[in-house]
Formats: sequence, structure tokens, C-alpha cells
Amino acid sequence: MSVRYTDLFRFAIAISLALLLSACPKDQIGLEDFPPMANDNPPGASPDALATASALGRGVNFDRMFEWTTVGEDFAGVDELIAKAQEGGFTSIRLPIRWSSHAEAAAPFTIDPLFFTQVESAVDRALAAGFYVVMNMHHHRQLDGDPLDGGEYAVAEGVVDVRFLSMWQQIARRYRNKSDRLVFELYNEPHGRLTDMKWNELIARALNTVRKSNPQRVVMIGSTWWNTAGTLAELRLPNDANLIVTIHNYEPFNFTHQGAAWISPPFPTGITCCSPEQQAQIVAPLDVAKSWSDANRYPIFVGEFGAYSTAAMESRVDFTRYARDQMEARGMTWAYWEMASGFGVYDNATHTWNVDLLNALTGN
Repeated sequence: MSVRYTDLFRFAIAISLALLLSACPKDQIGLEDFPPMANDNPPGASPDALATASALGRGVNFDRMFEWTTVGEDFAGVDELIAKAQEGGFTSIRLPIRWSSHAEAAAPFTIDPLFFTQVESAVDRALAAGFYVVMNMHHHRQLDGDPLDGGEYAVAEGVVDVRFLSMWQQIARRYRNKSDRLVFELYNEPHGRLTDMKWNELIARALNTVRKSNPQRVVMIGSTWWNTAGTLAELRLPNDANLIVTIHNYEPFNFTHQGAAWISPPFPTGITCCSPEQQAQIVAPLDVAKSWSDANRYPIFVGEFGAYSTAAMESRVDFTRYARDQMEARGMTWAYWEMASGFGVYDNATHTWNVDLLNALTGN
């Protein structure tokens, strides 16, 4: 074979190999596959983001459905919960989802198709009923560096961040044609392993990933330390206008979480609300968030607030109404934690509302 034909033969083999490799799915994925968006000059919120933040209005979290390691006990009753949320006067539903328990541990980290279908069914029903839906990633314990819950499984430490980004790539592609009333929330309450620096880098990569398939969808981002307002100053938003910023506010914490078994040591019960000092505790994070919002020109959505059922009902009602009024006085929309569990405004067993608590949320 002549030199000329040898070169052509080698060239043909190289092209064939390149085409073959490009047709095969990658079994190795790295951070380089998810480049970050610039985050040096966020422009402030677009008219669409401002309108969406306002339209979220008075919302409620649908707990015990997709936040567990298996599909939650209330999934079968999703139609009842949607109907009751309408009846109660809520305008948005925040849907906490533990995607990490339903994705493969190795690349390409495929999300279970059945789980995807179940989530999509709930989202579609809520959208069809006229709700805005905030769909998030919830309880990814390994991402935060927390001990795993029962039923969770660990993945290789080196792929934790890449897996998070790959899951968002799949989620964004799956929902790219949904109504613009669907809002993506990148993650619930980052903390621990997710330091300010690491979280800022990760959201720049995650948002850029979402934008590949959803260039205009409104996306919600919160700060570290469990979405507390005090870390907003450390949040570096990507250079994107279609964003809403979220905080959570459970102050005063020893009142809202009294008797909660997951707090160690548990707070004593019998704490009432709301004294002038407690009112100041409720308001302080809202003022921090309001000042940040005014300076940075992005709206605030309070994605969680509420008081646990071990508190006296009269105090829970007083807390809820006062917190609602203070958020709305600052132009903030919100989602109560939660619909039908320990903080719940609705009783699944008796199919009845806690009327006083509901009035504190959506009454005049």
C-alpha cells in the first residue's frame, strides 16, 4: 500500500472511530461537561420573573408525597390535596422531591422512568388546576454532607456534584415544554458541605445546565445555611434575569420547633407566641431579605414557614397570621410548611381543615 493510501486509510479509521464514540453514551461524566454561567454581573429580575413571583401569591408545600426515599403515602391522594388547596384559597404549590433516591449511582445517573412519570402526573394535575408549581430538589443528604436517611444509598464521593448536575439536566429536559407556571427551584436548604463558595459555583453550573433546554423558564435559588436570610449577602447569583430568590423563616425557632423529635436536644414545649420580642425575631430576617432584594433587584419568595403541631393552637394561629401579614407587607409571596403533616393545615385522616389556621393563612 502506498504512503498516500496508507494516510487515507488511517484518516478513514480515525473518522470512523470518532463517529462511533460520539454515538455511544458517555460512561464517564465530569464537571467539565457542565460549564458554569458567569456570575459577575447579575442584571436584576426580568418582568417575567417579577410577575411570576407575584403570581405565586399564597402557597402551600405538598409534604409526604415525593420527599421520602420511596413514593410518599399521600401520592394516591394527590387529586384530593389539589382540590383542597384550591378550596383553601392557595394559588401555588411547592413540591419537594427527593430525586437523589430515584437516580442511578453511576453515570449517566438515569432517573427512574416510573418515578419521573409519577412526579409528572402530579405536576400536570396541579398545572391543569391553575396552580403555579415550584418543583425543587429536596433532601439530598449526601450533597449537604449529612448522615443518610433510612432507605437512602451513598454514591462515590467524587461524583456527588456531577450527579446533582446530571439530574437537573434530565429534569430540565423532561419539563422543557411545560407551562411557564412551572418554576424550577435548584435545591432546598443548602448547608454543611455546601459552603457559600461551593454553592455559588454549583448554582452557576446548574443554571447553565437548565438554560440549555429551558432558556426562559423562571428558576428559584436560595442561599446557604438552610436558606436563611442572613447568608443572602454571600449569594452570588449567575448573570441571569429570570430568577426568584427564596428564603425560609422559622423564627423564633424555639417556638416553631418546640417538641420536634428531629431537634437534638428537643426544645421544651409550652412556649407561646407572640410577644414583642418574638415579633422582632419574626421580622428581622424579613427585613434583611427586603434590604437585599431592594439592593439587588430580585424578588423574594418565602418558601417555608410554619409552627409545629406541639405548640398551642392559639399561638400557632397568632404566629401564622403575624408572619403572613409581615411578609405581605414587604411584598413577599410565600408557601406555608405544610399541607397535611406535622405542621399541617389540613388533616388527611379526617379530610378536614384546621379552620383557624387556614383563616390565618388565606383569610382576610
